Amino acid sequence: MYLSQAFKFYHEWWRYIIGIVMVVAGAFIFSLPHAVAIGIKTFNQEVDASRLDDVNYLLTLFEPNLNLIFLLLPFLGGFIFLILALKFLHQQPLKNLTTSRPSVDWKRVTFAFLLIAFVNTSLIFTDYFMNPENYQLNFNLVPFLILVVIGILLIPIQTSFEEYLFRGYLMQFFAVVFKNRWLPLIITSISFGLLHLQNPEIDKLGEIAILYYIGTGFFLGIITLMDEGLELALGYHAANNLVTALLVTADWTAFQTHSIFKDTGEPELGFDMLLPFIIVYPLLYLILSKKYGWKNWKEKLTGKVEPPAQVEIAE
Repeated sequence: MYLSQAFKFYHEWWRYIIGIVMVVAGAFIFSLPHAVAIGIKTFNQEVDASRLDDVNYLLTLFEPNLNLIFLLLPFLGGFIFLILALKFLHQQPLKNLTTSRPSVDWKRVTFAFLLIAFVNTSLIFTDYFMNPENYQLNFNLVPFLILVVIGILLIPIQTSFEEYLFRGYLMQFFAVVFKNRWLPLIITSISFGLLHLQNPEIDKLGEIAILYYIGTGFFLGIITLMDEGLELALGYHAANNLVTALLVTADWTAFQTHSIFKDTGEPELGFDMLLPFIIVYPLLYLILSKKYGWKNWKEKLTGKVEPPAQVEIAE
């Protein structure tokens, strides 16, 4: 139902290509303030011009709260242009890219947000008490309060944009093209992972760490297909990024913030990387499937996607 909704609106393949170009253009336009700020610093000889291709170095050029705004602005631009593409290219309401239900189920969004916030907070504090030597208190009241405001305003926009783009727009696009569920799931999950190749975490841990992002893309794609809507993925992603930004930062992560704690331990690929796949995600599948009565897993994840009978394009 969720994927087949694309057939109710203008869904020719070229419209999606133009839409993707619009999204990239929006992200680029909203990245210009960051580029201009870096240019000014370079002109004033306040930066090492030979290191401008080093992502980790770029993340240290500005005060953390300002830097976070610069990092999140392109997602706002991409989201705005995605909405414009829906309106003018597809004449598709945002609601139909959000859910197959008559209206957006905000209780689902809230439940997923609170569930993941609880899980992530529990994991962070468990690791803190088990390995206190790897953490230092980073709390500074005024910058932290500013971070809270920035986080609440912009991080959900960032995470929602990624969900609407990958689990929404692109998944519906590939469903229209391939008329099935499994190929859109695979393509969007791998694409979501590859999008994070430039993250500092990949530079620190190695390209093998991209498997974490691809696996997370599969998790978000699966809950979207099983639940016939984006609500759970929206809540999950927002809570995951917001809680992390507020509670813990590190010198080797994309979000270097005025968080409560700073992780000073040496990152390594180990049990922490496997934890989501062997414990957290299976547990979440169990909780969500029981709560929302998910059935017919094979059909919902691999079945065909066909236009609804007697489709009329909405005007």
